[in-house]
Amino acid sequence: MTRIIKILHIVFVIALFILVGCSPSEEEALTSVESIAKNEFEKKPLEANQTHENISLYVPNDFEVTEVSKSNLILENGNQTFIFFYNALEETTSKLNFQAAEANGNDQLLQSFEDNERFGYVKVAKLEKDYELQIGIGGVKVTTQTTLRNIEEDTEKMMKMANSIAYTSQNE
Repeated sequence: MTRIIKILHIVFVIALFILVGCSPSEEEALTSVESIAKNEFEKKPLEANQTHENISLYVPNDFEVTEVSKSNLILENGNQTFIFFYNALEETTSKLNFQAAEANGNDQLLQSFEDNERFGYVKVAKLEKDYELQIGIGGVKVTTQTTLRNIEEDTEKMMKMANSIAYTSQNE
C-alpha cells in the first residue's frame, strides 16, 4: 500500500511540474498577446452574426449578450464579463480610446496598430490577481478581466469582435 502511495505522490509531482511548465511567463504571454492582436487586426473582419441597436458584429459562439444599451454591450462567457463599448461618432482611425488608455498609465503592455483605414491597440494592465485586457479599434473598445493562462485566447476573440463591427442606419 505504501508503494502505491509513493507512486501516486511521484505522479502528482510530475503532473504539477508539467502544469506549471505549460503556463507561459508574463513576458511570454505579453509578447504573444501583442502578436495575436496585431495579426487579428490585420485580418479581414469576420462576418457579423448578431445585430444590436445600431450595430452588427461578430460574437463568438460561446459568448452571450446579457445587456444592451445605447453604446455598450455586456457579454458573458462562463463567469467572465466582457464590456463592448462603441461610439458611432468616432472614425475607425480615431485614437481617442488609445489616448485615454495611454493617459491612465499602469500598463504592462500598450501597443498600437495602424493601416490606412483604421487605428487599433491592445492594452494589458496588472490587477491584484489578474489582468485587465483592453482591445480597441477606432471608436470601439472591448475590456475584460482575465488570467495569464487565458489572456491569449481572450485577445484573439476580443480583437475579432472589435474588428467586425459595422454601424447600421439609425432609421432602420
